[in-house]
Amino acid sequence: MVPELFVITFIVFIIMQAAPGDFLDMYRLDPSVSEAFLRKMEKELGLDKPWIVQYGIWLKNFLTGNFGYSFYYRRPVSSLIWERVFATVILSLSSLAFEWILGVVFGVFSALKKYSLWDKIITVIAFSGIALPGFFLAILLLFVAAKTGWFPIAGMISVNHFQMSMWERFKDILSHLILPTIALGFGGFASLMRYMRGSLLDVLNEDYVEFARAKGMPERVVIYKHAFRNAINPMITLLGFSISGILGGALIVENIFSWPGMGRLVYQALLQQDVYVVMASAVISAILLVIGNLIADILLAAVDPRVRYE
Repeated sequence: MVPELFVITFIVFIIMQAAPGDFLDMYRLDPSVSEAFLRKMEKELGLDKPWIVQYGIWLKNFLTGNFGYSFYYRRPVSSLIWERVFATVILSLSSLAFEWILGVVFGVFSALKKYSLWDKIITVIAFSGIALPGFFLAILLLFVAAKTGWFPIAGMISVNHFQMSMWERFKDILSHLILPTIALGFGGFASLMRYMRGSLLDVLNEDYVEFARAKGMPERVVIYKHAFRNAINPMITLLGFSISGILGGALIVENIFSWPGMGRLVYQALLQQDVYVVMASAVISAILLVIGNLIADILLAAVDPRVRYE
């Protein structure tokens, strides 16, 4: 996992360097900026060095816990991320809960009601969620919110948030959180629901399930104690990818809903070629992938005795 982390950062750094221009292009477009000033800035930011040297300097700093310095904000990258990580964590956790709770519940319900009217309705919703791009769904939800006034259309808190009571603050953040959560998690919910449905239907046809029924066990016990516990195993392996993919999806959704998280920060850094902010985002995504797969392995061992015995 550790070499993989370094390979990811190396690839991202190469991609950023391969993009035309650099951070100083915004100054070069201004005719009032002198060439001497540009050279001074280039040396100050380290952009005059070869890209491999720049990567080596960044890697050395990263190993000591230093994510580098933001060209645009003129601040340490770690302080920028720390300011915005709370908003992204809230959105990520809510969307993960939305995906997994509803995906598993509706997947089980759809499998148990196979080919019924409810199954067909849920299937249409699932295929719509898989086919509909997340950014387009976010725009539709934003349009509905603007037309109806049922939900706030931007930001994480209201203007008078700090004049509210603790309970009112919680409800205020929750009302701002609903639409971004749906936009970010709807595609994942639809995919997980289809996976859960197919996995449970496969398990329900296994011999040991028929044997449990033949022994006279109640249908509820057969489904939830025997079939469900085995059907959930393939789903758990997807958890690691779900955790790591949240940050990438949040990049677009946060910009549409003006959510003050890391997604907006990374998007702006990409446009401005603020290299070290982008590198920090890549490292965090890679760490989330590693942690997500670790959590999935632990959960798989927890629910499947065969994995523990091995």
